[in-house]
Amino acid sequence: MPTYEIEQYEIHTQQYRIEADCEVDALIKLFNGEAEPVDNSLEYIEVCESMGLPVEEHQVLAAQLYLLGESVGEHVIPSIRSIVQVE
Repeated sequence: MPTYEIEQYEIHTQQYRIEADCEVDALIKLFNGEAEPVDNSLEYIEVCESMGLPVEEHQVLAAQLYLLGESVGEHVIPSIRSIVQVE
């Protein structure tokens, strides 16, 4: 039986600690990668269903999922970033 590795889009939050003169400067530093993540603050929120594999590029897979009763979006197979057979 084959083995697959699947990447799924998920929404997480992460807290950062930044020294700055004001909120705008703090955000600019965050956007520039100058912020330090707060230990153990990564928190899972939910699966991100607004992103996924493009249906146009994976028509057979989308059709098979649809026939099995799975929810397939008009443009994406929700939440899936990639699926690769590894063995």
